[in-house]
Amino acid sequence: MDKILMNWLWKNRKIIGIIAILICVLTWTLELTDLVYVCPYCRAQRTIIGVLGLSLLLPNTRNWINLYFASIIGAFGFFVASYQHFEGWKKIMFGKFEWGDHWYINSWLLSGCAILIISGLVLLIWTSPTPSKKSDVE
Repeated sequence: MDKILMNWLWKNRKIIGIIAILICVLTWTLELTDLVYVCPYCRAQRTIIGVLGLSLLLPNTRNWINLYFASIIGAFGFFVASYQHFEGWKKIMFGKFEWGDHWYINSWLLSGCAILIISGLVLLIWTSPTPSKKSDVE
């Protein structure tokens, strides 16, 4: 990945962590107010996104304990989201897939988003800043 983008993400990791926590809180609020259906896969994914967001708020995200727990939690979240996502692919293959009236809360679409968010957060936690060299600019 481009060093400029990686350095920008690293410098703004706390903002990204806060956004992840807001995603978690917003989606839990939607479920607790009965605006969306109850989904155990979604519960796990949104909680993991929030925990990984909290992990980004720590002063030293490169601490081995943080890296260990973020990796374990992220792997679990990735597994849950992948399982839910491939269940959607199975429906597509058998011709039983439907978007429904509210396509934006389709579990197949949202689990794909969760895969991207969880993997991105784990990779950001594992990333260390790279110093920019003058020779890179030239």
